[in-house]
Amino acid sequence: MQEQSEGQVTVAVHQPQDVQVGFYHLTRTSFEAALPTLLERTLASGARAVIRCQGSEQVSALDDALWATPPGVWLPHGSQEMGHADRQPIWLTACDETPNGAAFLFRLNGAWDGALTGFKRIFDLFDGRDDEAIQRARLRWQEMKQAGYHMTYWKQEAKGWARKR
Repeated sequence: MQEQSEGQVTVAVHQPQDVQVGFYHLTRTSFEAALPTLLERTLASGARAVIRCQGSEQVSALDDALWATPPGVWLPHGSQEMGHADRQPIWLTACDETPNGAAFLFRLNGAWDGALTGFKRIFDLFDGRDDEAIQRARLRWQEMKQAGYHMTYWKQEAKGWARKR
């Protein structure tokens, strides 16, 4: 777990076999539409999240989407543009960074080139309507499975998600 005290962020190191990795195969919605439910559950568990975007345009689009959630849904978040990372339960970034001490990583189409050992849980969301994104997700799956991560695969269906084996 990553802890914070007086503006200091301490990064824990987790062995692959202790990290739960979920691959989320989007087939009918965008990242912006799929993330709020997953992020609500993350915050309800008391965890912090970092969302690694493909670029600054995606950070901006996701920022707008998270502020436009339905009434009753509150997803407090920030980015480099807003600052105050240590106060943000959800951090949006186009860099490999975890300035808010997040234990949960959300990778969008595989974004994140850094070490994964600082995370307790990894959500790898990929666009199932993009053949290249699917191929890259398969490679990431194989590499992470070989490294010993605890893997699950979720596919978006007409209503919700179904865990596949």
